[in-house]
Amino acid sequence: MTRVLLVHGIWNAKTWLTPLAARLRAEGFAPQVFGYASVSGGPEQAVPRLIERLRAQPVEAMVGHSLGGLVALEALRQAPELPVRRVVCLGSPLLGSGTARELAAHVWGPRLLGRSADLLTHGLERWDGAAEVGMVAGNVPKGLGRLVRHFSEPSDGTVALAETRLPGLTDHCEVACSHTGLAFSAAAAAQAAHFLREGRFRRP
Repeated sequence: MTRVLLVHGIWNAKTWLTPLAARLRAEGFAPQVFGYASVSGGPEQAVPRLIERLRAQPVEAMVGHSLGGLVALEALRQAPELPVRRVVCLGSPLLGSGTARELAAHVWGPRLLGRSADLLTHGLERWDGAAEVGMVAGNVPKGLGRLVRHFSEPSDGTVALAETRLPGLTDHCEVACSHTGLAFSAAAAAQAAHFLREGRFRRP
């Protein structure tokens, strides 16, 4: 049974990914959830902790929602020897989040983003690691992100689709879902499970 470690996004707790864990378990995987302080600790603390966790309890795959995908890839970038074969990102702004940049410009923005601000606003340049990485992006523009940012391009209401297309991805797909909804979507979970098994997403 393939072991999968789930990583939540900003402002969330481990319980946020309980529905996703249940769906992956029903698909035959053995999911566990990695929790971290996304604002007060941020990637500066989460990434070393995640690396330590993966060394002590190796897994074959990871699934990260939003910031969780960035944290997962940053851990593998810093520790390329880890035996993680596949990673699925759910709506992660891998190229940096315009919504986070808009939020950071407000007086109260830095307090809300905390120590995750830098990774969220800048993202990554590309993926060159050994793990195969797939992106499940939402295309239903509903969510709190629209209160901060006006989208003139396709988005999930918080993250623009263009921000999910990191060079070096193995595969990319879209589901009819908002950013928050990706963590609870049966369609997103099914696509994640397909990628974890096959290294590609299911096509219509």
